[in-house]
Amino acid sequence: MIRSRLEVVIAPAFLIAVAATIMVPFVAIFSAALQPAGSIVRGVSWPAQPAWENFARAWTDGGFLSLFMSSAIVAVAVVIIGVLIASLAGYAMGTMTFRGRAVVLAVFLAGLTLPYEVVVVPLFYMFRPLGILDTYFALILPLLGLFMPFGVFWMRTHFDTVPKSLMEAGEIDGANHWQVFWRILMPTARPAIGTLALLFFLWSWNQYLLALILIQDASHRTAPAGLGQFITQHGKDVPLLAAGTIIVMIPVLIVFLIFQRQLIRGFLQGAVKE
Repeated sequence: MIRSRLEVVIAPAFLIAVAATIMVPFVAIFSAALQPAGSIVRGVSWPAQPAWENFARAWTDGGFLSLFMSSAIVAVAVVIIGVLIASLAGYAMGTMTFRGRAVVLAVFLAGLTLPYEVVVVPLFYMFRPLGILDTYFALILPLLGLFMPFGVFWMRTHFDTVPKSLMEAGEIDGANHWQVFWRILMPTARPAIGTLALLFFLWSWNQYLLALILIQDASHRTAPAGLGQFITQHGKDVPLLAAGTIIVMIPVLIVFLIFQRQLIRGFLQGAVKE
């Protein structure tokens, strides 16, 4: 009884403390964005007259509409192509038996340890003679390659949990591998696919280093890279910088808040094996 009471009190208190700690930076940057333009920001304080016009000025000066368009093109392309390839490869790795399967899986798992900093410079010198620098392909192709190890591993884990009897029933009815994949397994994989698509979108949208190095053209620059350029231009105006930072964060927060249940459902499904 005492233990249960302690758990009832301590667990919520601990979670509230953690949530408050996480929220402090967001509250600080939001309060900074509402300070008068050009003012020196010290600590966290709510201004007497919030300067909401900082957001409008940041949106206009930073050209965030074009940046959002570029980020959306990259993120949507990575999600559609990445989820399709990861699903096909995950199906093969999770349900088929072939020679060298363990080696292929080990190669994919090794790709999870590859940091962006290792590949960005070789990619620059590889893409320059191909003429795809400063294009969306310069960002989409590396992101697909870097995300694919996790994507294949994620989908393979899901397909590995599908009851074998479900696939055998389809094969008995005369379905081939392609029909089993599309008509039987893909409908059951919706939570896993939704979670993977959400992760791919968030990772693509937040990518900064590759976008900074591989795309110098302002018309193709993404939101995080454009924010870096915005900081360079307005480095002393902290309220304006804070407003620009919040603008870039808004799409990610909206997507996460809308699909957070889908994300949790996908993680929970991947944690249970029948």
